[in-house]
Amino acid sequence: MNEQVPSQDNESPCHYRRALEVVSSKWTVLVFYELENGKKRYSDLKKAIEGVTQKMLTQTLRQLERDGLVSRCVYPTVPLTVEYELTTLGKTLIEPMRILHKWTDAHYDSVLQARKAYDKENA
Repeated sequence: MNEQVPSQDNESPCHYRRALEVVSSKWTVLVFYELENGKKRYSDLKKAIEGVTQKMLTQTLRQLERDGLVSRCVYPTVPLTVEYELTTLGKTLIEPMRILHKWTDAHYDSVLQARKAYDKENA
């Protein structure tokens, strides 16, 4: 009898969709901004990223590490020191994120105006 084992991997078959899943998290973007200039300790990331919980930061960093965008280095100190940095692959996302940031700076007021107009018409 040939038993099939269900896949543990729920990856999207669409590469573009998966790429968007990776970079669309607000926590991912904020981690990238913090790591853009080099290594940071976990505790420094936690302090720098306003509103992130320990659970969300840990999940975000694990996913970024799994995706090959962030590397994690553990130093055998007491307590352990853990540093994160962007990998070579992760660094390739800096420029697209900068472009999105520039677009947001240039156009977000227009988005807000459009929302207000829509809400007024559909109230």
